Amino acid sequence: MKLAFSLLVAATAALASMQMPVSAGEFTAKRGLNLDLWNIWPQEADWGRHGVLLPFPEWRRTITDEHVTLIRDSGFDFVRMPVDPLPFLSRRSRHLREDLLDSIEDGIAFFTERGLKVLVDLHPIPRGQDRFAGVVEILNDDDLFDEYLDVVSSLAKRIGSSDPQAVAFELMNEPVMGCKGKDAADWQNLLKRLHGAARKAAPETTLVLNGACWGSAEGLAALDPESVDDSNVIWGFHAYAPFILTHQGALWAGDFIKYVTGLPYPPHEHEAQYAEAVAAAKERIRQNAPALREGGMLAYFDELLAEIDTPEKLRSVIEAPFNIVDAWAAEHDIAPEDIILSEFGMIRQEYGNPYVMEPQWRADFIRDVATLAEKRGYAWALWGYGGAFGTVEAFGGERAEPHILDMVKALPRD
Repeated sequence: MKLAFSLLVAATAALASMQMPVSAGEFTAKRGLNLDLWNIWPQEADWGRHGVLLPFPEWRRTITDEHVTLIRDSGFDFVRMPVDPLPFLSRRSRHLREDLLDSIEDGIAFFTERGLKVLVDLHPIPRGQDRFAGVVEILNDDDLFDEYLDVVSSLAKRIGSSDPQAVAFELMNEPVMGCKGKDAADWQNLLKRLHGAARKAAPETTLVLNGACWGSAEGLAALDPESVDDSNVIWGFHAYAPFILTHQGALWAGDFIKYVTGLPYPPHEHEAQYAEAVAAAKERIRQNAPALREGGMLAYFDELLAEIDTPEKLRSVIEAPFNIVDAWAAEHDIAPEDIILSEFGMIRQEYGNPYVMEPQWRADFIRDVATLAEKRGYAWALWGYGGAFGTVEAFGGERAEPHILDMVKALPRD
């Protein structure tokens, strides 16, 4: 009888260990690089054709062994892999779902077999715009959110078959909801549903959870981590402060910032170039801004410049998101290794704009932010591989300047 009871206890314990999530230490990472979401951005009308979407994600058509070697040898230990969920939600491409999932699995293996870990990031665009849905639509349409939950579950099941030490899963990039009040509470509830779907499908995979408010530090600080009863999670946030420096020239980033280019980093070390860039930006605003908006744009520009006009102010702005996360983590006893700065960076060149940011300014900014994360023990992932924020490539496969990769390679190692 005692032997039978002992065997029963042992079997029960073994079953429990199979069902319960493993500790957050299963997936560890330090320095990462975000891959591209899209370059070609094919129209949804063409998604039904196999060769338009596949191989998927799109970077699989261009990234080779040589590129992976460059990423790894530059000091990165993981890549963050954005995956657009819309092809899984569109009626035009649903017949390709299994092929898309197969292709994502192949993409994961492409990196893990070459010595890099992978954080798979479900990454819907902010709004539908010229597509049928984005984050806003998914979060505000109950039926569409249920469909998104199904995508989370399907992808988690595939990811769950990979080594949990090498592959993690982020459930939604930059939820577009408010940071406080009802919006924060609503996102907490939606996040619990996302977490539940993913955890059921992938019991051992580390899950990355973000706050609302575009995945900001403020959004993370509004979350109650105790509401997610799971030790195998990493908490993520994004930081692009000061926005006036990191997104200058971006056409999609606001109504006046598209007129601003050439602001150096740090401004106080390049005073002549800074003054020249400010004057040129103001002149472009005067010449091109709508008459009713000109005064407001100029005033807001001056307001943002005043926030970074001394070294002390600049550092305060850059450190602000980290201080918010520090306080939240201390309050809830979150270990540093369970936090990731999953996006940060500085624009290189807006598409169609001839101005290219000085590469050393970008490298210096990224070094300073990465150092802030590493001093705290946070992992980080730089945005991004190519395009406007290109680190490895610019547009059209052209190689970006080597300054950032060289800087990452030179960072102190443990």
